[in-house]
Amino acid sequence: MKNTAASIASVVLALLAVTACAPHMQYRSVHPDVCVSQEPKPTLECETHALQQLPSDNGSSYLLGFIEFDDQGQLWDRKQMDDVLTKLRVEADTRDLLMVVFVHGWKHSAAPGDTNINTFRGVLANLSDTEAHLAKANGTTARQVVGIYFGWRGGSLPVKYLENVTFWDRKNTAQKVGYGGVAEVLSQLERIKLKNDSKVCSGRQLPKNDATPCGSNTRLVVVGHSFGGAVMQTALAQILENRFVKTTDPAGSKADIEGFGNLVVLINPAFEANLFTPMSDMAAEHTLPYSPSQLPVVLVLTSEADAATRYAFPIGRWFSTIFEKDHDRQRRNEVTNQTETISEHDANIIAVGHFTPYRTHRLYPNTERTREELKAASVADSIEMFKRSRVDWVNDVPGSKITFDDVVLERTPNSAGRNPYLVIYVDRRLIHDHNDIDDLRVIEFVKQMILISSHSKK
Repeated sequence: MKNTAASIASVVLALLAVTACAPHMQYRSVHPDVCVSQEPKPTLECETHALQQLPSDNGSSYLLGFIEFDDQGQLWDRKQMDDVLTKLRVEADTRDLLMVVFVHGWKHSAAPGDTNINTFRGVLANLSDTEAHLAKANGTTARQVVGIYFGWRGGSLPVKYLENVTFWDRKNTAQKVGYGGVAEVLSQLERIKLKNDSKVCSGRQLPKNDATPCGSNTRLVVVGHSFGGAVMQTALAQILENRFVKTTDPAGSKADIEGFGNLVVLINPAFEANLFTPMSDMAAEHTLPYSPSQLPVVLVLTSEADAATRYAFPIGRWFSTIFEKDHDRQRRNEVTNQTETISEHDANIIAVGHFTPYRTHRLYPNTERTREELKAASVADSIEMFKRSRVDWVNDVPGSKITFDDVVLERTPNSAGRNPYLVIYVDRRLIHDHNDIDDLRVIEFVKQMILISSHSKK
């Protein structure tokens, strides 16, 4: 017995020692000045700055700020947040911004060299080039692209294979982060957008044939991957539900459904479908057709090949909900004019993207090409794609297909056209597993949805 106890104690101590090796630290220095890099990949000096300016390959540039949170969900340093927000306010006083927030997920952090940071930089550079070309074509001033990377400890055991057991531990931490300082920072960012929206446009260079004399072209998009999706859901769910209710009444729709910022994107989000229930129910029961001016509000993309959320997630949820009570619910679907039965038990253990009743779309390749054969779309091709897809979105109906060159977005027959809450099941050829977010087709698709939500209205 003593030997057994000693063995257990040794294992526990070994695990604690390994856990201690997973850095719980702030990676980005607090400094109000922007570190300007002359190369797309920043120098070692720039890499540790919380504020960076980086060039694209085609002559434009973007800003990148880092805001970090600890394991309890609180800001590592409020001055780091203040420095980033102050810079954005200064920029917003002189020009329109396209602000893109990214919250990483499982096994990632704000550490220099993290692959999620590298992917995010590539997306920002591409957006910056696209903005420059769109502005030139429209005779306007290009928006300043700004990325804000939210860092937290997405992995606690930095050992291959063993790190997989942290899935449920990091889920709890992600929800702490969502309940903590993230909501404050997101609200501050939206406040920058709303302040610009209230400005009078005297002296502003407007697009050709623009009938809107005032307002701002500053936009805000937030993206969460994996448990970063859980962070966003926790921080924004009640805000989104409240805004849906505020734009509708018992007689129907008063106005377009309002979201948070301009678009919320969740990629392979690791949270149960039950947390998405109010938004799915309200969208399904919406009594009037969504107007042609309605834009996407929430975009959920889940790969059919995401084993972490498809298999591991419900196993963990089954054990953690074993003593909870649930029942089958009824809701009206205004597209089919039928009553649907929703299993609350299933919704409580299955991740949102794998829960069939809430699904609104499929995303699949348009051609049979390997990832190695792919090339990033040119800026000119990307703009032409945007022009087509923007029109296709306006004409969206149940069962319709929108082609984005290399991928097809197909709406389910029981989902209303222009339903602003998109829950998309993604073909395994596009997203290979839980952490795979690097396919050029998926990146271009998300970019197109950002352009639709940020250029088509107000």
